[in-house]
Amino acid sequence: MSNRREGVSRITEDEINELILELQALLPNSSTSRCNSRVTTSKILKKTCNYIKKMHKEVDNLSDRLSALVASGNINEIDADVIRRLLQHV
Repeated sequence: MSNRREGVSRITEDEINELILELQALLPNSSTSRCNSRVTTSKILKKTCNYIKKMHKEVDNLSDRLSALVASGNINEIDADVIRRLLQHV
């Protein structure tokens, strides 16, 4: 039986810790201080997942509102074109 992990680089614990700190820094209202060891990796990952879910919902809501605005015809054609192009990238 061959080892499936052959040729796969392994991530070190230090690299994981650095990535966790980067995630923590991206979260709003989070302390990026290395001295703050009270926040566990698990909590940071949970907060990150919740934040991403929240951002997805916000993007969906804004997209729906913009689509409704375009459909209502209450905007000029130039603005409607800009909004359509933005919505294509979502």
